[in-house]
Amino acid sequence: MRSQKKIRVVVIDDSAFNRRAISKMLESMPEVVVVGYATDGEEGIRKVIDLKPDLVTLDLEMPRMDGFTLLRIIMGYCPTPVIVISSKSDDEKVFKALELGAVDFVAKPTQGISEELLSISGDIQQKVRSVLSLNMKEIIRREKGVASVPHASGKAKKDVEAPRVMPCRLDVVAIGASTGGPPALQRILASFREPLPLAIVISQHMPSGFTRTFAERLNRLCNFDVREASDGDQVRPGSVLIAPGGHNMVFEKSGGSVVARIVKPSATERYSPSVDAMLTSCAEVYGSRTLGVVLTGMGNDGSQGVRAVKSAGGQVIAEAESSAVVFGMPKEAIATGVVDKVVSIDLMALEIRMRSGVAADMD
Repeated sequence: MRSQKKIRVVVIDDSAFNRRAISKMLESMPEVVVVGYATDGEEGIRKVIDLKPDLVTLDLEMPRMDGFTLLRIIMGYCPTPVIVISSKSDDEKVFKALELGAVDFVAKPTQGISEELLSISGDIQQKVRSVLSLNMKEIIRREKGVASVPHASGKAKKDVEAPRVMPCRLDVVAIGASTGGPPALQRILASFREPLPLAIVISQHMPSGFTRTFAERLNRLCNFDVREASDGDQVRPGSVLIAPGGHNMVFEKSGGSVVARIVKPSATERYSPSVDAMLTSCAEVYGSRTLGVVLTGMGNDGSQGVRAVKSAGGQVIAEAESSAVVFGMPKEAIATGVVDKVVSIDLMALEIRMRSGVAADMD
């Protein structure tokens, strides 16, 4: 019986300690082999071209050639999946790297040399395994298109006004995503010329410390009022609330409003922020006026939540395999049999508008 082909990895990091630690984590996986190392971007380019690995792990801050320059060259000349391994203080840089074509990122606990680095072993291993089901063609397409997506209005963003009063069949659109989600969410939200007269809530698998920067980035790039959710925030039309990294976002009625509650995941929950928890709570609070959306990502988070939305009379759509960077989450949602339509990312904003019943111009 032939053995399964191993995932060949090149580790690029200017710290000898980090290179050894990351290599140790990777080589503890039977399906992975580290085929090369590099101490800076220039050496990294040579190794990637010569060794043609299946995956690159990349530190962004390096001498001679930084990670951003290396990413541009890799994606332009020899497209290869890249996972950024970055300190939490580099959160803005991480999203720039994702925009340039990095597949995902892992947050280092510290910037310096520390045994704490080994604590991210499980996260690295999970994301490396996603390479086996990666849609590299879509990453290349998005890297060429998402970075150039202008602000939806084509002008500097103004203070967001309350959305115009117009008939709407929905109160909330609840979107879940994981690997490949940040560029997909940016593409959707930037497609609207003006805020919709409904609320959008998002659970994107992401560690603590990064979702605030992600929300601020989206707020600059779209016409919605986007923020990282805090406990007690009102869920308002024209607004987008993003679940804080490492926490779940659920909802409850308070007087005549709906407010977000930020809670710690239970010990049995594998993913956080949990898409299942968010969708299930939306179904309980909003019922038939809920639209659940499951985007790209590894695993099955969202598959229970879409059942709850459908049972409450709501609607469910999922991203098509053709555009999903990783088809795991949409595939599992579709397998429930309750998804109303499967839609590519380029048509997702239009589908959301159509299901809301709101007719207006879009980019």
